[in-house]
Order: sequence, then C-alpha cells, then structure tokens
Amino acid sequence: MPLAERPHNGFFANLLMPTVVFTDVVGSTSLFEQLGDEAASLLITRLTGVLSQVFEQHGGRVVKLLGDGIFVVFPVESNAVSACISLQARFHADPIYPPGSGSRVQVQMGISSGELVEIDGDCFGDAVNSAARLADLAGADQILTTQVVWDALVPIQRSSLRSLGEIHLRGKADHTHVYRVEWQDGVDVDATTMGSASKLPRKQLHLDLTVAGMTKRFDQGDDGLTIGRAPSASLMVTDPRVSRVHATIKARGGQLVLADNSSFGTWVYFGNQQEAVALRRTECYLVGTGEIVLGCERNAENAPVVAFSVRPA
Repeated sequence: MPLAERPHNGFFANLLMPTVVFTDVVGSTSLFEQLGDEAASLLITRLTGVLSQVFEQHGGRVVKLLGDGIFVVFPVESNAVSACISLQARFHADPIYPPGSGSRVQVQMGISSGELVEIDGDCFGDAVNSAARLADLAGADQILTTQVVWDALVPIQRSSLRSLGEIHLRGKADHTHVYRVEWQDGVDVDATTMGSASKLPRKQLHLDLTVAGMTKRFDQGDDGLTIGRAPSASLMVTDPRVSRVHATIKARGGQLVLADNSSFGTWVYFGNQQEAVALRRTECYLVGTGEIVLGCERNAENAPVVAFSVRPA
C-alpha cells in the first residue's frame, strides 16, 4: 500500500509525495585504511549521529543507518533540501577532521520523491532507488536531486538548483533530469568528478564467528550470511530471544555490514568497549574484534553471544 494511503497514526499519513534522502561519506573505505578499524568506526558513528540529529530537526524520519550513511524520509521536498543544505554548510563551517589527517570529512547526498511502500518499518519504491543512485553519483560536498523535487519547490529554492541535464541512473530504463543544489555562493564545483573519491582499492577480509565454542569462517567474497534460529541460517543460534533470521552480514564498499532484522534487536560490542551499538532494524560496520549479542544486552542471563573477528585475508 502506498504510504500516502495508510491510516492517520503513521509518519506518512496524508503525505502526497514522500521525499527520500540518501547520504554517503566520501572515501569511507580509505578512512578505515588510514585510521584503523576501531577509530574509523567511532568517527563514522559520530558523523551519522550528527546527520540523524539535523535531519530529525528538519522533520525527517531516519529509516535506516547504512554503515557510512543514512536513509531518511521527509514529508515534503522543501524540508529535505533545506536539511541537506544545512548539513553541508555545517560540515564546511565546522569541519570534522579524522585524527592525523589534514583533509576534512565530506558527504555526498541524493534526494528524490515518489510513492513509497512501507514494510516492517523499511521503505521501498522507485524514489528510494533513485536517491541512492544520486548519492552514489554525487561528488564530495554535492547534493543531487530530480525534476520531481525541482517541480515541488518554491521559486526561491528552485533558484539554487542547477540543471545537469538528462543522466542515466543505473537500474532505470529512462534517463533522469538531474539537478545539483548550489549551496555555496560563488563556488565552482564543476571540476568535481562525481563519486570518484570513493572508488578506491578494497582489501579482502575474513570474518570469524564463534558461538558455543565453535568457530565458522566466512570470506568477504561470499554471498552474505544469516544468523538466526532457523536451521537454514548460515550460523544457527538456538535461543528463544533469537529470531529465525535475526541478522545478516554482507560485504559493501570494502567493509562488512551487519544488519539487524529481528524482533528484539541486536547489541554489538567493539573491542574492550563496555558501551554497545544497539541495532533495531538498522546497520553497522563490523570491524576488529568484539561480540554480537542477539535479542538482549550482554549482561542478560545466558545471553546468546556471537564473538566476531574481522581480519585482512
């Protein structure tokens, strides 16, 4: 069912054209190479926290954390554009520098509008795919959007959009008229090569998962794996707090991404840290060593714990 037709108790009740925003950190793979897994993971977590806060202040709903980025839905196009401009201006005025690096963190963004379908808190539709493709296409500090968004904006906002013409987005049969949001007055960004900063060599990784004294090894080249109570799971964990398909692990962008699909959540403890990253239908990178706790926190009685270790191949 399109979200606009859902009952009035949901975020998308009465929305005519929900607007989707995808963000990505430029060159996130190189951050892990330069900083090491733990420091880079903490930096990405800090950055996505800032993104989430500002998007929510502008009326957006964070649908999913995507490792080094965020998937957000807004009720109207103008709020989405304003939020993206606000974030880019903030990162430019108050830059975040990785430890020991002279280059600030930069973000690329894509915005699209269209009907969505909501299933178990996640959102699907052509607008989701288009926004993700635009974020991939954008260069550092860039915001790309579509004709549908341009049409919905008031004239003063339209004046900040520059047409890039018809561009083919992967997965779409027809070309899409793409606009770039010019949020920096007097700055020429034509020289930016869209997305090129993130196309860096990727190292291969091994993942070891240990539960109940038994260890299984998975390679980054595998088709992904599942953790859960179902006998068909790649790693079976029998506990009533564990969902049949509790979590998945897939390779993305040169890193391993853990996604929670469960009813009760997943807690991830990195290294010697006592504070967990709590996942509820969201994602995080798996880096270094640590523990994945399924369906409860680590201090719960007989908590189902999966130890993990990520190492170069």
